[in-house]
Amino acid sequence: MKIILGTKEKMTQLFGADGKIYPATVINAGPVVVTQIKTQAVDGYEAVQVGFGEKKSHNINKAAAGHLKDLGNFRYLREFRIAPGPEIKVGAKIDATAFVPDDKVRLSSISKGKGFQGVVKRHGFSGGPRTHGQKHSEREPGSIGGRGRAGGRVSKGMRMAGRMGGDRVTLHDVQVLHVDPGTNQIYVKGAVPGRRGTLIEIQG
Repeated sequence: MKIILGTKEKMTQLFGADGKIYPATVINAGPVVVTQIKTQAVDGYEAVQVGFGEKKSHNINKAAAGHLKDLGNFRYLREFRIAPGPEIKVGAKIDATAFVPDDKVRLSSISKGKGFQGVVKRHGFSGGPRTHGQKHSEREPGSIGGRGRAGGRVSKGMRMAGRMGGDRVTLHDVQVLHVDPGTNQIYVKGAVPGRRGTLIEIQG
């Protein structure tokens, strides 16, 4: 079972065995501690909950302290909907060595928030004409239809200006390029959504 939490560190580049150079994202991964194992009989579904990061003890509420007991004061608690194996028990530690180069993993994180954006940046609209009597319509959305088709209202799902980014994004089949056991860092191919320090969920 390959699961771990980490934080995005930076981007770099690595040379592969084939001599090609690959863009890579460095993730400070783990170690994480198994804090709870959920079962179908008790919880209605199977999952493994892990804790990552540190938090000052006076910032832990009583409910969390009672749940974690002596396992530690974790900053993050996340669940992975997987069937736990016999080797996974409460208190077990998982570090970056659970992954090896060429593994294909699934990454989930929160993308950068970009605030309120127009339709050109948010949805890739081309804007209005730049000539033929037009003055200020370069980045306008244009007509949104309505009337007969929608009954004089804005249809659901209409692409318009609004808040952009800050969404949970999941990448599939991301290749692990390198694992550094000494620093608990995992190098994955390509870019990962989020800023530096963003929490990354990694599942093999």
